[in-house]
Amino acid sequence: MHELLLSVTNDVKQLMRAQAVNANNLANASTDGFKAEIAFMVTSQRMGSLASVPDLSSGSIKSTGRDLDVAVNGEGWIAVVGADGTEAYSRRGDLHIDAFGQLSNGAGQLVLGNGGPIALPPFGAVEVGADGTVSVLPLGQNPNSMAIIDRIKLVTLEESDIVRGEDGLMRLASGNIAASDASVQLLAGNLETSNVNTVSEMVKMIELARRFEAQVQLMQSAEENSQALSRIMRMS
Repeated sequence: MHELLLSVTNDVKQLMRAQAVNANNLANASTDGFKAEIAFMVTSQRMGSLASVPDLSSGSIKSTGRDLDVAVNGEGWIAVVGADGTEAYSRRGDLHIDAFGQLSNGAGQLVLGNGGPIALPPFGAVEVGADGTVSVLPLGQNPNSMAIIDRIKLVTLEESDIVRGEDGLMRLASGNIAASDASVQLLAGNLETSNVNTVSEMVKMIELARRFEAQVQLMQSAEENSQALSRIMRMS
């Protein structure tokens, strides 16, 4: 009976973790470039534990016409600075210029260039080329005076070597830094949408809720049976 209680309690904990993954996916269904997380159970010595991997399938491409919106065309990733200060990789391309003149995405993550975060001088216009080059029109200059400031670091990653961090960004499992890949191209004036399948995640949410309720009821029954058995043992 004790082993049953331990097993059911563990199952409830893992279902709670699965519900958290599901909720995070649904919360980011409209986040540009977001990659859903796929949770699954791993059984070891009669106890299950939850593991997860990122869903690396592409979202759809939507046209915005905005100069600083970019979508990765096909395979590839944009290098950014993670919350822990390390290099990480994202498909989010809603770029902005922050108060310090630095290029960042909609999550506030700094975009990396050839020598670190990309910083722009005061400008009248800005363009992002298909190869990731960032060009600006200096203030007071004629329209033919666009100057290349830096180039967004674009990389390709082997799917088998990708791990998802707690910040939602991708990194290499080896801990190494990916090399720039000149073959990766960007589509300016476009954004990649989240790859979350909302209908599928809603169905999964209902299924997880039912499984959670069933496990809680089983745990309550096991506790009641254990208490009844204890009373019988004391009487004997």
